[in-house]
Amino acid sequence: MTEKEKYLTSLFGLKNLHQLEIYLENGGYEAAKKALLEMKPTDILAEVKAANLRGRGGAGFPAGVKWGFVPKETDKPKYLCVNADEGEPGTFKDKYIMSHNPHLLLEGIIITAYCVGIHHAFIYIRGEYEMIAQRLEKAIAEAKKKGFLGQNILHSQFDLEVIVHRGAGAYICGEETALLESLEGKRGHPRLKPPFPASVGLFNCPTVINNVETIANVPFIILKGAEWFTRVGLPKDGGTRIFGVSGPVKKPGIYELPLGTSLKELIFTYAGGMREGKKLKAVIPGGLSAPILTAEEIDITLDFESLVNAGSMLGSGAVIVIDQETSMLDVLRVVSKFYAHESCGQCTPCRIGVSWINKIVNRMAQGGGQPDDLETIARLAAAIKGKTLCPLGDAAAMPILAIVEKFKDELLGSTKH
Repeated sequence: MTEKEKYLTSLFGLKNLHQLEIYLENGGYEAAKKALLEMKPTDILAEVKAANLRGRGGAGFPAGVKWGFVPKETDKPKYLCVNADEGEPGTFKDKYIMSHNPHLLLEGIIITAYCVGIHHAFIYIRGEYEMIAQRLEKAIAEAKKKGFLGQNILHSQFDLEVIVHRGAGAYICGEETALLESLEGKRGHPRLKPPFPASVGLFNCPTVINNVETIANVPFIILKGAEWFTRVGLPKDGGTRIFGVSGPVKKPGIYELPLGTSLKELIFTYAGGMREGKKLKAVIPGGLSAPILTAEEIDITLDFESLVNAGSMLGSGAVIVIDQETSMLDVLRVVSKFYAHESCGQCTPCRIGVSWINKIVNRMAQGGGQPDDLETIARLAAAIKGKTLCPLGDAAAMPILAIVEKFKDELLGSTKH
């Protein structure tokens, strides 16, 4: 992909892009003007649906379809919650969007809120992102002063208030209903679904919840159209994705590429390949919750369907590269420790099962492995998968099962015979 074809990150090199004046000089808020002054909410919804903008937070649910679930006629207020928690290990794309170009996110929020009939929006940001939260608050103040937020935006009779809400660093609050509980001042425990947030969400009112990168795509769809958006990516997966590559590659960082780009090309062309003396062993393609792929499985396109067919998922677009020197037992220990720590404890299979797996893996790492340990780990993970209120149970079970299945021979070396 050439620099000219990028759009989300195309302005990242500009000095002080986070300031409203610089954003306006480079076409900022033109999409909001077009949406509010020239388009009906139904036109915007149709365009976003036609663009096949799928959620960039993990699940990949079509954004336009999600917006369409919100009831048009209701006596309750509607809310928009932007998920900026970004707690998935290996993921750091949203922090770049918010720190480099906060007004792009705000412009997407304005268009989304206008489309759905929302007048109050929240940006739920993880507590560790303090500098970014301050930058967002400053951007909101700038936008409000210039008439892009607040009352009667651009003389369109549309009102919108945006509030930045700091979370407390809990991974579980990246799950949409736990996020809502946290926003309401409660412990971040996922809710039973249905009802879904589109009808019963924040304060029991209709609510749209989308990831930062998802919302940041909206202004470009409005300006350039759905047809352009699907040409950039794939017919079923429109647009680009921002991939965050970490691990022993020569050029770790973020790369904006069209959906459908090869994972192999991302690692060996864009990220420069493995560092000197390092050999590829495995790749986690979508954040720690995505099942691992072996070095032989990376000749695959980065889109939702291809990765699902390969037994993994695109997730948050976080590509974690693992070399031959890294012990898969260490990887398994990191995965199980993280999910044991981050389980909210509400569901017994997740609360007990992941902690039990972590204890077994720690014993193996200390030289006390038993012949049936891998079988026990697989059985426990299978008992967690699909048995919990929210996807955290699956997020823990799926990578654990994949590691045990694909690197069984290596892990058997950690058990006694």
